[in-house]
Amino acid sequence: MSYRKIDRRTFLGTSISTTTLSLASFSQNNEQNTPANTNENSLPCGNIRGLKVSRLLLGGNLLTHFTHSRDLKYVYNLCAHYNTPEKIMETMQLAEKQGINTLVIHTVPDILKVLEDYRFKKGGKIQWIICPTAYPDADFDLYKEQVKQLIDMGLDALYLWGVTADRLVREKKISVMKKAVEFGKENAIPSGVGAHDLEVIKVCEKEKIEPDFYIKTFHHHNYPTGPKKEQLVEPYAEIPGYWCKDPDETIQVMKDVEIPWIAFKVMSAGAIPPEDAFPYVFNNGADHILAGMFDFEIEQDAQIAKKAVENVNRTRPWRS
Repeated sequence: MSYRKIDRRTFLGTSISTTTLSLASFSQNNEQNTPANTNENSLPCGNIRGLKVSRLLLGGNLLTHFTHSRDLKYVYNLCAHYNTPEKIMETMQLAEKQGINTLVIHTVPDILKVLEDYRFKKGGKIQWIICPTAYPDADFDLYKEQVKQLIDMGLDALYLWGVTADRLVREKKISVMKKAVEFGKENAIPSGVGAHDLEVIKVCEKEKIEPDFYIKTFHHHNYPTGPKKEQLVEPYAEIPGYWCKDPDETIQVMKDVEIPWIAFKVMSAGAIPPEDAFPYVFNNGADHILAGMFDFEIEQDAQIAKKAVENVNRTRPWRS
């Protein structure tokens, strides 16, 4: 996958953009114009450095239209037409209703405006865990500036983008990764590290970087389009679609990690049903699941996650 590099002018000019949102339809579909009562349904929660986080989190890729749909390129456009700003706010509202109290997303400028409108105009309560997409090794002042602007917006936790962390480890820029994590902590917010590559976790543990949480890919390979052994070359690949190169090694490494672990890509971008994915992930040590969900999937996925936690059979202690 590829993302456009953000420079200072681009970020500051668009991050709090003047995107026009038609809120009228949202208001018509939500009579009280307020987020749903999160007490109606509940999900088990964990604690990440004082932040209460539901065991199931709402992923941001479908909301930002990064669908990871392999070679089905039309799906990106289809998702963009479906997940309009109004639909995104409805999705967050449904997540809250089902007890999902946290969203994880990266800094796509238009989506930041939607988050602000939902929280400050609609009274939304869902928490934000956001990863900056500025490159800390290219311009750390720009990275700091982006983080500070996100803090001013009201984010609840921060993490180093997995795409960036993978690359920093590959290029042996460990000090930059540590500096980025520490900057988040200096601003009194939970500060984590994302990763597709298991080497990121190994390096963080070895070098005592000590983030407040990890966001690491995790899924098995037992699905029809799963990768063959000879295809497992990179930490992840769009074709064949996989994002956790070695699930067994991931289990072994993470079992001794005492830092909370949010697992993502647990359904391998839709190839594994949640009834299969969620129990596998919780039973094998993850503390939270980050799942991309369309609005019509949220209720069922929340119930599947709740049941998976209630019936969990794991050896790794809950770390959050």
